[in-house]
Amino acid sequence: MIQQLRRFLDEDSGAITVDWVVLTASVVAMAAISFYQIRDNSANLEAAAGNAVAQEQTRLFPE
Repeated sequence: MIQQLRRFLDEDSGAITVDWVVLTASVVAMAAISFYQIRDNSANLEAAAGNAVAQEQTRLFPE
């Protein structure tokens, strides 16, 4: 019985699977966070660029 327990504790064939699952989950999480950060910042940049263009057009072509 003790020998079987030692053999079970020494067995590490499933450890690589756990490593890959953790690595894959962290890569997916970082990609999702990056996507939302880029999306939010690009929306702000788009609004700022639109305001800049409108101001420039008003300056160049006053009514």
